[in-house]
Amino acid sequence: MIKFFRKIRQNLLMENKTGKYLKYAIGEIILVVIGILIALQLNNLNENKKNDVFEKEILSQIQENLKSDKFVLKQIELNFMKAIASSNKILNAQESQKTKDSIKIWLGAIIQFDRFQPLTNAYEVLKSNGLDRISNKQLRFLLGKYYDDESLRMIKSTNDIEIAFNDHWIPILFEETVEFEFKKSVELKDYSVLLKSSKERNILKLNRDNYSSGINKIKSGISTIEEIQNLIGKEIK
Repeated sequence: MIKFFRKIRQNLLMENKTGKYLKYAIGEIILVVIGILIALQLNNLNENKKNDVFEKEILSQIQENLKSDKFVLKQIELNFMKAIASSNKILNAQESQKTKDSIKIWLGAIIQFDRFQPLTNAYEVLKSNGLDRISNKQLRFLLGKYYDDESLRMIKSTNDIEIAFNDHWIPILFEETVEFEFKKSVELKDYSVLLKSSKERNILKLNRDNYSSGINKIKSGISTIEEIQNLIGKEIK
C-alpha cells in the first residue's frame, strides 16, 4: 500500500503536476491522521473494556471480603453486647447464692476477647493498580474510609479488650479462680468482691466502657460495609 502511494506521488512529480501533488499530499496526510485517530480510538475502547472487566472483578472480590468481615464483626458485636449486659447484671446484683451461681456465667461473657483482622487482599490489589480504577467516586471514598480508617479503629478496639484481659483479668484468674472455661464460665473463690467497692469491681466498670466504645466503632464499620456493598451491587450488575 505504501509503495502504491509512493508511485502515485512520483508520477505526479514527473508530470510536473505540482498543484495536484500538493492536494494529493494533503489528502494523504489527512488519511494518515484519520487512521491514527481510529487506531487511538480502538485502543481507548480496548483499554476501557479491560478496565471495566478489572473493575467488576476486583469489586466482586472486595464484596466477598466485606461479606466475611461483616459476619465476623456481627459475632464480635454480639459478644460485646453480652459482656455489657452481664457487667450490668453483676454491678446491680445483690449477694445471694443465686447470684453466686449466675455470676460465673456472666463473668464467662465478660472475661474473654475476640480478634478482628479484615480481609484486605482485594483492596491491596486495587490500591497497587490505582484507586482511580474505580469509576464511582463515592465508592472510592467509602473503600478508603473503611479499609484505611474504620477497620483500624475496630482492630484497636478488639485489641484493647485483649490487653485488658491480659493485664487486668489474668492476674485475677490466677489468684482468685476456682474454675475457668473461656467464653463460658468463671468461678471465683469469693464472688462478693465484685459486689462491693474493690479493684475487681473497678476493672469490671472499666472493661464495660471498653466494650461500649468497641460496639460504637463496630456499628459504624458495619454501616460503612453495608453502604459499600450496596454501591458495589449496583456497579457489577
